[in-house]
Amino acid sequence: LNMSFIDKNEEHRAHKAGWLRAAVLGVNDGLVSIASLMVGVVAAKQSESVIVTTAMAGIAAGALSMAVGEYVSVRSQVDIEESDRAIEAKQHATNPEGEFLELVQIYMQRGLNEELAKQVAEQMHQHDALETHMRDELGQFEHTKARPVQAAVASAISFTIGGLIPFAGFHLPLINSDPIRIFTVTVFGLAIAGYLSARTAGTHLIKATSRVVIGGVIGMIITGAIGALAHTAGI
Repeated sequence: LNMSFIDKNEEHRAHKAGWLRAAVLGVNDGLVSIASLMVGVVAAKQSESVIVTTAMAGIAAGALSMAVGEYVSVRSQVDIEESDRAIEAKQHATNPEGEFLELVQIYMQRGLNEELAKQVAEQMHQHDALETHMRDELGQFEHTKARPVQAAVASAISFTIGGLIPFAGFHLPLINSDPIRIFTVTVFGLAIAGYLSARTAGTHLIKATSRVVIGGVIGMIITGAIGALAHTAGI
């Protein structure tokens, strides 16, 4: 087949789904969590050493928590996929004719007539029956397969990067007010993170970026209010 007409710039992104989801979630969580934490502590009128220590502890704890949580979650998905494969292999060994007819029905439901569906199913069974059913019956593809370690590493690194942005912003001497300095740098970081994730995923730039920024701003406002309330109450 002549593939020269395909636009290489129009690259599909499904193969990036695993690490991209983990990375985007990690950066956003790092930005919002650490910025909100710092704003809350600043609003509670704590010392600079307490603010810095809180932020560093939050980054470390958050990165580890994200990594472990992502690994366990994605590993569970892998366990399900492996269990489905074992069940499907057993069904092929005990009832190959039934599996063949099931595949024929699948192709007929997708628009093929019965004769053509049988021809396609027969050829696919001859090529690789199990992989055909894993793909066409269960929707499992190699390029979208869950990868726990990859997701865990992406989450930990991206959370750390996200958390370091408000932490670094706290030390910038551009603005006198600590809360405003943290807030400004974090909003800028959220805008960049939203833009990059939208570009990578191929989604609408303004909508995706706005969701990220608005969510982060709400988080900082709420924790800042809680910190101020705690200070006022003398907690």
